[in-house]
Amino acid sequence: MTEKLDQKARYSIASARRASEAVEGARRTNQSWADRRRAMRKSTGPQVDSWKRETRTLPRDEAREFARKFLKKYPKAAYWSEVESWRVLDNDVIEFTMRRLPSAD
Repeated sequence: MTEKLDQKARYSIASARRASEAVEGARRTNQSWADRRRAMRKSTGPQVDSWKRETRTLPRDEAREFARKFLKKYPKAAYWSEVESWRVLDNDVIEFTMRRLPSAD
């Protein structure tokens, strides 16, 4: 009877040790990956996104016309173009920023 208990205890200790080693190995792998990513971010300098932006300040009707032409020239499906931000200034003047990807795929 005690032999069976000893065998079960040895098995559970061995299996716990294997599980612990697996977790430790995964932790080391993930840590080294995180270190590599951190070093890569530091080496690239300031982050630069790939969006092309055009900011305009136009009267409301001209702003609408500009946005229509922009979206027709750079369709959303190909360039992901959109009005990124806009605000209304005095005298019904709109300041807005259009953005798009530099080229279609």
